[in-house]
Amino acid sequence: MTAPPVPSLQIGPHTVDPPVVLAPMAGITNAPFRTLCREFSGGRGLFVSEMITTRALVERNEKTMQLVHFDAAEKPRSIQLYGVDPGTVGRAVRMIAEEDLADHIDLNFGCPVPKVTRRGGGSALPYKRPLLRAILREAVRHAGGLPVTMKMRKGIDDDHLTYLDAGRIAVEEGVTAIALHGRTAAQHYGGEADWSAIARLKEAVPEIPVLGNGDIWTADDAVRMMRETGCDGVVVGRGCLGRPWLFGDLVAAFDGRGPQAYARPTLEQVAEVMVRHARLLGEWLGDEARGVIDFRKHVAWYTKGFSVGSEARRKLAVAGSLDELSALLGELDLTQEWPPGADGPRGRTSGRNRVALPDGWLGDPYDCAGVAADAELDTSGG
Repeated sequence: MTAPPVPSLQIGPHTVDPPVVLAPMAGITNAPFRTLCREFSGGRGLFVSEMITTRALVERNEKTMQLVHFDAAEKPRSIQLYGVDPGTVGRAVRMIAEEDLADHIDLNFGCPVPKVTRRGGGSALPYKRPLLRAILREAVRHAGGLPVTMKMRKGIDDDHLTYLDAGRIAVEEGVTAIALHGRTAAQHYGGEADWSAIARLKEAVPEIPVLGNGDIWTADDAVRMMRETGCDGVVVGRGCLGRPWLFGDLVAAFDGRGPQAYARPTLEQVAEVMVRHARLLGEWLGDEARGVIDFRKHVAWYTKGFSVGSEARRKLAVAGSLDELSALLGELDLTQEWPPGADGPRGRTSGRNRVALPDGWLGDPYDCAGVAADAELDTSGG
């Protein structure tokens, strides 16, 4: 499947061609993973940092300051911020602008995990319309000309949808673009993403670009989403887990080269990427062993669909050095071709029946009295 002619995505002064964005994922989209994705894409697209909490940033938390470090080749530099206090968000944005820490700021209103929503953050926050407006206003006011975008979900659950109201508020407050994950917080990552909601949001806010997110497992899925919804670009998250070359496929698809240009790596080629990923993590963390340990969570994603065996996967997932990881990979049948089942869903797929929320959160959507500054998380990333 090839893409129809589409204009490049414009995020403030930044042209994103093709209109493809790497979704921020905690503990995943750090500098090493962004490097791999960017290399496979030939440097094309937009690659966003993992979530940075505004309180941790303004307090200059050591881990957070490492997470906001970008490689010299990363242009534009894109940071995603999480915060629930307008004042803290404003200070964090001003810090980024004044200290030249990034070229683009994305605000997280889509995270569904309990530690975030139970504090009124992430996908819970847009329900409080005045609070959302205040945060967006402070961010845009202090951005010093940097483009501010936002990522959100449909709402808390099917009875508390917020995305259309949130979209209008974003336009009114000067947000540059909106990304919508077509699920509610209650769905978490279960079920199917509702792409029709992306189409409805695009109709509701024609003034700014709308990006679609959810269930993009292949480059063909991205093309189909744009055709079906009319969105201006796509945000890819779980589909690239263990598949950083997906961004090369996306470039091929939007360039009109189609499936014949998609990567179909052998297990040997996948193993080479795995070792490089682990090595990059070690260099970034300043410790080879720590890098290999951090890489362990990627093993199942990289080897999905290949005939590897449970015992081999277990050994790979406890490797403690690059030499051990390489040796274990060398014991596999590396001649295996790309398996048909490797293109499907990956990562978390579970849903949740109940969203963790602050007491009384679903009362008056215009009553923000229960939101305190101490709801800010003090650490960033995974």
